[in-house]
Amino acid sequence: MSPTPLEHRIKALVRLNGPMPVFDYMGTCLGDPEHGYYMAREPFGQAGDFVTAPEVSQMFGEMIGAFVIETWERLGRPAPFALVEFGPGRGTLMADLLRVARRVPAFFAAARLHLVETSPRLRAKQAATLANQPLRPTWHDRLDTLPAGPLLVVANEFFDALPIRQFEFRGRAWHERVVGLDDTGGLAFGLGPATLAEGAVPKEAGEPQDGAILEVSPVGVEIMTALAKRVVTDRGLVVAVDYGYAGPAFGDTFQAIRAHTYVDPLGRPGEADLTAHVDFTALAGAAIRAGAAVHGPVEQGDFLLGLGLAERAGRLGADKDETTRADIVSQVNRLVGAEEMGSLFKVLAVTPPGIAPPGFPLAPGPVAP
Repeated sequence: MSPTPLEHRIKALVRLNGPMPVFDYMGTCLGDPEHGYYMAREPFGQAGDFVTAPEVSQMFGEMIGAFVIETWERLGRPAPFALVEFGPGRGTLMADLLRVARRVPAFFAAARLHLVETSPRLRAKQAATLANQPLRPTWHDRLDTLPAGPLLVVANEFFDALPIRQFEFRGRAWHERVVGLDDTGGLAFGLGPATLAEGAVPKEAGEPQDGAILEVSPVGVEIMTALAKRVVTDRGLVVAVDYGYAGPAFGDTFQAIRAHTYVDPLGRPGEADLTAHVDFTALAGAAIRAGAAVHGPVEQGDFLLGLGLAERAGRLGADKDETTRADIVSQVNRLVGAEEMGSLFKVLAVTPPGIAPPGFPLAPGPVAP
């Protein structure tokens, strides 16, 4: 099989400049303007490479909508406000959220819809999905062009797609993991210089063994910091849903998915989705340092059930035939089952101090590292 156009480009860059950090490789594979994965491929749904929670069931977006509306009430019903989604996919979640929002006229009247999306192809998909909505979206490449004032932000499977840096512990030092060329001219992982300062790794991670991998998401922390500052100064909410863990911890979570199957992250650049598990403690720490209140993370299953997912499923299936009811039960199990999305996926909420959003225990969230 011949190399992909992006593979040719990456190899040329490596020959010219030397091995590139995993951070640059991941960013290029996903965001190259011409051949990047999100710019050129259809990732979502059974015909794509993976299925997200909004694609599993309309109930997911409805629960997120109910959560956002109730939090807006607890914030004092600010008006107007920016209703923002980061990485909106095909617009499925937002369409389901807005269907719920239309039942609350004051919320709907106060909302101004903003979508943060860099892919022109996905923007077109979102426009088609939301074409019949009274709220017309405004698109943004970056968060710093969002309007001033209160904002309610939804980020579902957004942070996992942000480029990460990887460091490997070798010879009592942390070396940045890079992508270079092997003896046959193929892409291969390697190690760069020792670039992580001693003491930069939190002690809570434990004592690293030779070969241990540490992952950090500088872009994720930067975005969460900026959003949390906005939440504190302008009032609002950030709710992030993603697969991940409460760090710090060692481990290699850099992965590629194509056609619903895990594949080599270095194989077929631009044709597979590249992601890494989200360190929710790092995101929480960034928000707390910005002065915000952090809630969670809690498991997605507990969060959705606490918001009334089972009751909503019962109402949806009440007048349906047996096959449809079985489908609804299957959707619920996919969203909340421990062996499905229910445990691996976590939910983190960020609010101004003194606001308690629904769906979270009263206990405080994680402490900033």
